[in-house]
Amino acid sequence: MDYLNPARAPYTAHDRALIGTEHARQARAHFAGHPAYRPTPLHTLPGLAGTRAVYVKDESGRMGLGSFKALGGAYAVHLLAERESGGPPFVCASAGNHGLSVASGAAEAGVACVVYLSEGVAEAFAERLRALGADVRRGGADYDASMDAARRAAQEHGWRLVADSSWDGYTDIPLDVMRGYSVLFDELAISEAPTHVFVQAGVGGLAAAAAGYVRDRWGEHPKIVVVEPEGAACLLESARVGEPVHIQGGHTTLGRLDCREPSLLAHRLLGHLADLYTTITDDQAGAAARLLAEHGVALSACGAAGAAGLLALGPAARDALGLDDGSRVLLVGTEGPVEPKCSK
Repeated sequence: MDYLNPARAPYTAHDRALIGTEHARQARAHFAGHPAYRPTPLHTLPGLAGTRAVYVKDESGRMGLGSFKALGGAYAVHLLAERESGGPPFVCASAGNHGLSVASGAAEAGVACVVYLSEGVAEAFAERLRALGADVRRGGADYDASMDAARRAAQEHGWRLVADSSWDGYTDIPLDVMRGYSVLFDELAISEAPTHVFVQAGVGGLAAAAAGYVRDRWGEHPKIVVVEPEGAACLLESARVGEPVHIQGGHTTLGRLDCREPSLLAHRLLGHLADLYTTITDDQAGAAARLLAEHGVALSACGAAGAAGLLALGPAARDALGLDDGSRVLLVGTEGPVEPKCSK
C-alpha cells in the first residue's frame, strides 16, 4: 500500500528547534569521547532497484550493540545523569535493542536500571541485559503490556522512564532519544545529497529523526519515504486520519516494527515532512535482507525493511516520487542479523 502525503509542508523553525543538524552535532560530540564510538560504514550499491546508486548506512556494528538503538536510549540516559548526578533508577520496556542501549548508558553513568520484558522475550536476551547490570523483570504477554508495567513502576517508585515513544505529557526524553539517532545521519560524508530517503518505522522515532535532519541539511528536494509492515502501519493510518491512532488487528513477524500506535512527536514531524508512506510484507523484508547479503551487507529483515520498501514500490509511486535511473537513494540498515526475530 502506498499513501502519498497530502499534508506535505516545508520544514520550519519550530521543526528545527526539535530535530536537525545542530542537535545531531551536539549528540555526536557527546559520543566522540565514548571508547566504543566509531562512525558506521556506508555501502554503495550501484544500480540497485533501477537507481543510479543506493547507499546503505550499516548500523550492524554500532558500539558493540549491533543496532542504531545504541545511540538513542544511552544518549537520553547520559543527559539525564548529567542533569541530576546519581538519582533514582532508570526504567524502560524492551524486547531487544532499546533495553540494551538504556542498560548500557545506565551502567556507564553508575545508576541502577530496570528493564521490563514481555514473557515472549528469550531468556538469552535477558542474560545480555543482566550482564550490563540491569534488573530484568517480566511484565505481561506482549510489548505493550511490558510498556504498561514500566510506566506503572516509574509512577509508583519515582523511577526515570526512558521510552523511545512519546505521548501527551511525555516528550522531552523521547526527543533526546531521537536526537541520539540523528548522529548516524550526521556521519554521512557524501558529495551529493540523496534524492530519496527510505526509512523503516515502528513508532517512528528513527524516521522522524531522519526527516528533521535531512530537511535541515539538504532542504525540501529529497523525497522521504516511511516504510512500515502491512500488519502494523500505525504511522500511515495516523497520517490518513490526521492524528495518532491505535490500530487494531494485523500481524507481522518484524518484531521491532510491530507497533500499534505512533510516537506523538514522530507523527507530528512526519505528518508534514514525509512525502510517502508505504507498507511491505514480511516476505518482502526477508527477500530484501537476502538480496543485500548477496551484496555483502548483512542485516536482519527489520534492518532491511527500508530496502524492501524501495524494491517493492509500484510504478505509480515511483513516478510520483521521481524515482528513476538517476536517483541516489539513502537507506538505513538498522541492525545486523538476529535470531529468532527482530526486536524492539
